[in-house]
Amino acid sequence: MAKDKIKPMLFSTIKHYDGKQFTTDLISGVIVAIIALPLSIALALASGVGPEEGLYTAMVAGFLISFLGGSRVQIAGPTAAFATIVAGIVARSGMEGLMLATILAGVILIVMGFLRLGGLIKFIPYTITTGFTSGIAVTILIGQLKDFFGLSYPAGTVTIETAQKVRAMVQNFATLNPWALLVGAVSLLILILWPRVTDKIPGSLIAVIAGILMVKFANLPVNTIGDLYSISNRLPSLHMPTLSTEALRAVAPDAFTIAILAAIESLLSCVVADGMINSHHRSNMELIAQGVGNIGSALFGGIPATGAIARTAANIKNGGRTPVAGIVHSIVLVLVLVILMPYAALIPMHTIAAILFLVAYNMCQWRTFVHLCKTAPKSDIIVLVTTFVLTVVFDLVVAIEVGMVLTLVLFMKRMSEETQVKGWKSYDPEEDPDGMNLKPLPAHVRVYEISGPMFFGATERIAAIGFSENTKVIILRMRGVPALDASAMHALEQFHERCTESGITLVLSHVNEQPMHTMEKSGFVAAVGAENFRPHIDAAIARAAELV
Repeated sequence: MAKDKIKPMLFSTIKHYDGKQFTTDLISGVIVAIIALPLSIALALASGVGPEEGLYTAMVAGFLISFLGGSRVQIAGPTAAFATIVAGIVARSGMEGLMLATILAGVILIVMGFLRLGGLIKFIPYTITTGFTSGIAVTILIGQLKDFFGLSYPAGTVTIETAQKVRAMVQNFATLNPWALLVGAVSLLILILWPRVTDKIPGSLIAVIAGILMVKFANLPVNTIGDLYSISNRLPSLHMPTLSTEALRAVAPDAFTIAILAAIESLLSCVVADGMINSHHRSNMELIAQGVGNIGSALFGGIPATGAIARTAANIKNGGRTPVAGIVHSIVLVLVLVILMPYAALIPMHTIAAILFLVAYNMCQWRTFVHLCKTAPKSDIIVLVTTFVLTVVFDLVVAIEVGMVLTLVLFMKRMSEETQVKGWKSYDPEEDPDGMNLKPLPAHVRVYEISGPMFFGATERIAAIGFSENTKVIILRMRGVPALDASAMHALEQFHERCTESGITLVLSHVNEQPMHTMEKSGFVAAVGAENFRPHIDAAIARAAELV
């Protein structure tokens, strides 16, 4: 299928490219760059790095992922989902550790793409993605409360984990700066109300300009980016990290976290984009592009990147229909870095916090969360809430691991409950050759109908099948069994041994393709006898009548 090709989407779309589409892509790319500018800076600061790193990521990773990606419209760059993860890595291992983890994550993504694992995204349950997305939104919000309220913490205060941030905020809330709160509140109000005025200019840009003007002309005693970070407009330079087995081993867990999250978020963004433009992305090519983009971002001083759903949607709404729009977005950001970056020093930290508040709100999916809690089965609600709580209290790795294990356990429990073994007393071959109603079964014959998948969670139901001393033939009707695993096969073999020891003949009716294949491979068909496998219940009962 075309969507599964290992071929960049740019190379396919460029064949029929024209000037009209270029004009549309150019306009869309410029608009998306304007949207990405304050977001890239804000997300970089939330990630515990400098503002330039955010732009480096959007420039380098954004260009590479658009150039090589498997989507027509994907816009990549720093995203909120990575903020708390990156901040934790930087706090533990520094920028060198983050660079190594991002490069290794890129290699993992490339390998995933070439192994054609792009389709595995469908095996991540919706409850888990909703749970950790909502959890990340809460952690981002909590992480920005300090700057929004203008709080001051004593030197040496540790605020890496969410619980530590909450504790520090509560203990130091008396240091609240009312001027900082004013700037943050005004910025937040602009972000909320500006879209009602126009959607042509992003509200984040207006909030940034308003914040700068408030602080500059009113000379307010608040922190700006320039007070906390050194600002540079130099272009990113190539930097090779020091590679060693020990260093790679140390960052491997972080690398897998980055790779898995990048894969999930980028492919989800592609799926959303497909629905908006009625297209199909190439998931495996997208993973490869994400890998190359993250390696490039790390080598040039950036942070992890992935597909950004909000910026991708903005690209689509403004007419972008080919990867050229994403490439233009990256080039425009290069120009912004060189010409306007020194002015970023004037942006108040409280405006950045307000922008991230809105980012957190937009990604929290609280309506979806509440809807699932009201309507989903109890097992799904348990997975949803557990993933959410673990994301906030611990981290994304623990949340996804526990969430997946819990999902599998609850799924197996549910499936085992669906598997039933029912004994017959009579049947009606005239009205329904495959049915059971009124006609008594032949003497000394017992019929059990098995329905549902037979796997290790349901083996006790096979072991529980009983028979009396005068039973001569047992028929297992299996038309309702779609699948049979090794554990259930072993249980059937043990049941056959019990029957043989008791002088009972086992007859099987209507065995489906997969269970039949498993039985043939295990030698069960030969042990029972091919003549005792019948296509339907009527033939099975006739065979039983012959035997007794």
